[in-house]
Amino acid sequence: MLETAQMKKPRLLIFASGTKDGGGSGFRKLVLASRSGILSAEIVGVVSNHADGGVRRIAEELGIRFFYFPGPYDAGGYSALVQKVRAEYVALSGWLKLVLGLDPSKTFNIHPALLSQLNGRFGGKGMYSHHVHEAVKKALDAGEITESGFSMHFVTPEYDRGPVFYERRVALHPGMTAEEIGKVVNDEEHSLQAAITNLVVNGKVRWDGKNPESLICEGLEIYNKLRG
Repeated sequence: MLETAQMKKPRLLIFASGTKDGGGSGFRKLVLASRSGILSAEIVGVVSNHADGGVRRIAEELGIRFFYFPGPYDAGGYSALVQKVRAEYVALSGWLKLVLGLDPSKTFNIHPALLSQLNGRFGGKGMYSHHVHEAVKKALDAGEITESGFSMHFVTPEYDRGPVFYERRVALHPGMTAEEIGKVVNDEEHSLQAAITNLVVNGKVRWDGKNPESLICEGLEIYNKLRG
């Protein structure tokens, strides 16, 4: 009976770049959440563009199938990986390449800034990792913002422009460094990513992949309180 229940769980493939030396903490949290029951999904593998980086080491430690993906980063390359493991959903967790050719209704990303803030200034090409937090710090120092956070959104062929279904805001204080901003945002990501992912892969958060107005979000209300 347990094996049958496991087979019925949605099949989730994770793309996580990490670095040549480390990274992949978000991927680790997702795997642990799937084993604790917070994330009701079968993680069928993890993909990184680094052959022997931090993501691979975590995958081997946790017994998760690892795929090295050096490109080409086109529709054919992405589709082949997803089809190989028969994944139903794809989660981008620190994946730094543009994604093409996947079902936008089944592919979603976590982004370390608020995509709704300042007319989308903290999203788009080049807005990743420390670059995002440095841009946020610049806006904080200029008095334009008093908070940052993270966003989760569905993935379309343009960086960070698919429908946003969740944002978590965190208060900032004057004088914070980019590293300090990154730390408080990352802490929030780790605390909630698995729970929000669970809503997506189990159909509570969904859209038709074409019309942003078709977006339906159920069950997110309890995660919406601002932490400062």
